[in-house]
Amino acid sequence: MAQEAVARPREETLSFWKREQALLKARVVDWDTEAWQRDPAFPGLHRVGGVDVSFVKGDSIRACASLVVLSYPELEVVYEDCRMVSLTAPYLSGFLAFREVPFLVDAVQRLREKEPSLVPQVLFVDGNGVLHPRGFGVACHLGVLTGLPCIGVAKKLLQVDGLENNAQHKDKIRRLRAGGDSFPLMGGSGAVLGVALRSHEHSTKPLYVSVGHRVSLEAAVRLTHSCCRFRIPEPVRQADIRSRDHIRRSLGGPGPQQERSQEARRPKVGPERGPEERPGEGRAPEARSPGPRTHTKAPGPGAQEQ
Repeated sequence: MAQEAVARPREETLSFWKREQALLKARVVDWDTEAWQRDPAFPGLHRVGGVDVSFVKGDSIRACASLVVLSYPELEVVYEDCRMVSLTAPYLSGFLAFREVPFLVDAVQRLREKEPSLVPQVLFVDGNGVLHPRGFGVACHLGVLTGLPCIGVAKKLLQVDGLENNAQHKDKIRRLRAGGDSFPLMGGSGAVLGVALRSHEHSTKPLYVSVGHRVSLEAAVRLTHSCCRFRIPEPVRQADIRSRDHIRRSLGGPGPQQERSQEARRPKVGPERGPEERPGEGRAPEARSPGPRTHTKAPGPGAQEQ
């Protein structure tokens, strides 16, 4: 039976969350800290991770938190951890980390205890990093709490600091002719908050890459492109596929064809998480995302999960 959504936090809780974000933001490192990050060929990089939280269809509380580790550059899965969890915080634009990150931190800790040799050297996060209303999105939050280099990869533009998905932005997207083409996302403040990247030759929709922690934007963009067999970076893609498979196995839910319903797991108006790629743009049909998440409160126009 589907469970009811968690109530909106009280104002004092939101104030506490904002203070927490401000304190943790001071610990974000937005430059390359590892030798392998400074070479375009990424010598010394052997393990890349991806995380995802998938929801039970029609349920805003029960979910599956997934962490996968892939070999690099082969991009083959070498570790998988999927756990059913019960979310205690509601969805609220700008505060996604308080809803999901605790479960992802737990997954990283389990990996460190069970298979320390497989701890990823970098984590891809389905969401934004410094591209955020307060400069501290879910990729930054996870990076600071785990100490791991993190890269935020979103499928929709987060419209902050004057960034708009307007005609000028769409024209720039049309000029991305080949996989690897990109342009900077400069806000009204003059700061470059991220990069719009055409991640794959056959994908016309860009990804929005931003720094999470302990990596430069340049290295984040290069590595994201390097890890894309399809539109979505393979670590995130595999975490998504395996988390939804785990839900089906755990709950005896609908088969893959039904699971691909647009009602399945993500909001139609989606923060850092936009609609998935069309067939052929990101994954085989049987592995496509079920669509937008359903959250307790839909964000306003142009908003994205953080």
